[in-house]
Amino acid sequence: MRLVRWQPFSEMESLRRQMDRMFDELLEINNQPGNTNWTPAIELKDEENQLILRAEIPGVEAKDLNIEVTREAISISGEHHSEKRAEDKGLYHSELRYGKFQRIVQLPVPVENEQVKAEFKNGILTLTLPKAEELRRKVFKVNLTTEQPQISGS
Repeated sequence: MRLVRWQPFSEMESLRRQMDRMFDELLEINNQPGNTNWTPAIELKDEENQLILRAEIPGVEAKDLNIEVTREAISISGEHHSEKRAEDKGLYHSELRYGKFQRIVQLPVPVENEQVKAEFKNGILTLTLPKAEELRRKVFKVNLTTEQPQISGS
């Protein structure tokens, strides 16, 4: 049997190169056009006759938003365009999110999707979603009689 000398540093270097290749491939996949790389944060509030959905979409213009509402769900999609500058050499670091996004929110109750109202102000999208008529709380008056039922006893 032949003895082979173990070289841990060369194996670690090989592992590092493989990991670098793997991360480079992942970055290439995420940077391809058409990929969704972020989703807006939302807040969903239940009020008596309506739901209020607020979505945080900073840096996006209203013309770049697409909102679709069904009775059971909402789809918010769009694109945050990066600024094109001639002097990109001065950019050291950026953590801003650019690219396409989509967020689908399942609603807890059906809504009247034809009557949705939208407002987009300061990067906050607010949707007012009236609940479906059959789910709105209906008030019924209960009549109480002042007479107590009589109990017959011995």
